[in-house]
Amino acid sequence: MDALYTAVATANGREGRAVSSDGQLDVGLALPPALGGDGRGTNPEQLFAAGYAACFASALAGVGRREKIDTGDVSITAEVEIGQDDAGFALAVTLRAELPDHLSGAEGERLVRQAHEVCPYSRATRGNVPVTLVVE
Repeated sequence: MDALYTAVATANGREGRAVSSDGQLDVGLALPPALGGDGRGTNPEQLFAAGYAACFASALAGVGRREKIDTGDVSITAEVEIGQDDAGFALAVTLRAELPDHLSGAEGERLVRQAHEVCPYSRATRGNVPVTLVVE
């Protein structure tokens, strides 16, 4: 792979801070109440959800451009779950695609599946994290 960009961030645990090398990201981290924390900060799952949702929306727009289909205003919601399995902690993701009316039905579902094939987050998680696609 020829890298086009490298994001760099440093964190000091689930209850601390996460800071990007350029200072654009600087957030307090805290365990969510469901995991025994006070919830007074964001957490890795929220950060992953935000990144995945943004990347997937961009991938969907790219698929639309490639096929000369106006995807219009698309909204992607990523739900990232953390739980335990036999090997320890694990993630699962649900991606909810809210599409404009003109993309309802089979065409919208097809575009979402194609976006899942090309999205870098989807490619990185494939085979490691179960991802459920929902078109709304």
